Amino acid sequence: MITGAGRGLGLEIARVALASDEHVALAARRPEYLPEDVRHHPNALPVRLDVTDRTRISAAVAEVIERFGSVDVLVNNAGRGLLGALEEITDAEARALFDVNVFGLINTTRAVLPSMRAAGKGKLVHIGSRSGFEGEPGVSIYSASKFAVAGISEALAAELAPFGIQSMVVEPGVFRTDFLDASSVQLPGSRIADYDDTPAHVTLDWAEEANHKQLGDPVKGAAFIYRVASGDKLPLHLPVGQDALDRRSAMTERIERETAPWREASAATAHTDSG
Repeated sequence: MITGAGRGLGLEIARVALASDEHVALAARRPEYLPEDVRHHPNALPVRLDVTDRTRISAAVAEVIERFGSVDVLVNNAGRGLLGALEEITDAEARALFDVNVFGLINTTRAVLPSMRAAGKGKLVHIGSRSGFEGEPGVSIYSASKFAVAGISEALAAELAPFGIQSMVVEPGVFRTDFLDASSVQLPGSRIADYDDTPAHVTLDWAEEANHKQLGDPVKGAAFIYRVASGDKLPLHLPVGQDALDRRSAMTERIERETAPWREASAATAHTDSG
């Protein structure tokens, strides 16, 4: 079962899974607009799903189980972006983003877990982001949502291991999808001029220029994600793309470099018994 299966990585994961003779539930807000090659595939089940609608989540999962008997793999792909300096983002915009990227993922996961626990197996594949391990200027709230996805996935891996259920967070870099289109990413309603020529607005300008010019190939990325998800043992984290690998290495090195001078003093904060 793949949420957000109408386009981008979700659609390409669906295509490679169907080509591998999997049974695939393609969950999308408007399944009637799914491309014909997946919508009419004999192994496909188009399902109407808005992950912000908890009632519809339960109905969609029930529909999938009725058709296929179980949900063996859930790919939590539904999500969208929000760009802008934190000061420019309203509470309503931030909460709306979390409703999709975080609470949509939580509620869809909750809905499939009873059947997975009953089966004693299952895989959860959460589509996070490179921005889920490195906060970057101009994407603070989006990063926060993807940091949440990473934390949830890590915790689930430990919580669900006794039931034979695995959890993995996929952390793609920039891929040539529709993610930077206005239909997928929201820009600030009003820009604060003081941020012009600073890193936050440089990101906004980059997003406009980079749309559909990103380095990552979604077809290759989806094939890689499917290949890993089909293995016996899921990794805890799966960076996808050279930029994701490079930034993870840079952040790991930075954390170690900044921790080293303070390591001894930090350890010394432990309580010392005087008696």
